[in-house]
Amino acid sequence: MSLSTGTRRTWRVEEVRALGMTCDLTTAAHVLGIGRTLAFELVRTDAFPVRILRLGRAVRVPVADLLALLLGESQGPSPESD
Repeated sequence: MSLSTGTRRTWRVEEVRALGMTCDLTTAAHVLGIGRTLAFELVRTDAFPVRILRLGRAVRVPVADLLALLLGESQGPSPESD
């Protein structure tokens, strides 16, 4: 039995925490409920909803930032607000 293409997985907080310190962009996209293509477009246009880490060609997403977004926690003032 296969899942339909419209079925999306719901991530539990414990599962997101279990990802470690960072996760790849595709996993972050799944956690946020967006597609991989949209995630890469948001990164390209500097509009991804949480901080990203560019390590060469790799893009990593801090899991703590994902959790803060999902749980509605404030991440403090942005560095650009000076």
